[in-house]
Amino acid sequence: MRDTERHTPNDRSDDSDRLEGPARNKRIAQDFFDLAFNDKRPVDAAAKYLGARYIQHNPHAPDGADAFVEFVTAFGARFPDLTIDFKRVLAEDDLVVVHSLMRTSREDRGSALVDIVRIRDGRIVEHWDVIQPIPETAANDNTMF
Repeated sequence: MRDTERHTPNDRSDDSDRLEGPARNKRIAQDFFDLAFNDKRPVDAAAKYLGARYIQHNPHAPDGADAFVEFVTAFGARFPDLTIDFKRVLAEDDLVVVHSLMRTSREDRGSALVDIVRIRDGRIVEHWDVIQPIPETAANDNTMF
C-alpha cells in the first residue's frame, strides 16, 4: 500500500492489527490524524490512539489527551471546513513523520504540515509539529510536496 493512500474508516482496526513495526506505526499515526481532523472526532481519536501520558511539543497546546481534545475541538470550531490531505508517511523505529497539506477552508492555499509522533505499545505518546503556509509565489518551480 502506498503511503499517500487515504484509508476508509473500515480499514482502521482490521489493517492495524495485522501490521507490525514501522508499518503499523505509520497506520496508527495516519488513522489518528484522519479521525481527529478529517472525520472531526477528536474524542474518539484520543481514546483509541493516545497513550496514558501524552507529551505535546506544540507551544500552543498543553500536554495530555484531554488537552488534545480541547485544542482540536476549538481549532475545528474555528475552521469547520479544515481538511488534511496526507502526502507521505515515513517511519523509523518508534517515530512516525506525517507530511500533509492542511487547508482551513476551500479557498485556503493551505499549509505544509509535518507532524512527528512517538508511538509506544500501539499508542501515540509524544507529538511535534511544524507548519509552513504555502506562498503565492516561490523562488523555484518545486512544490512543497
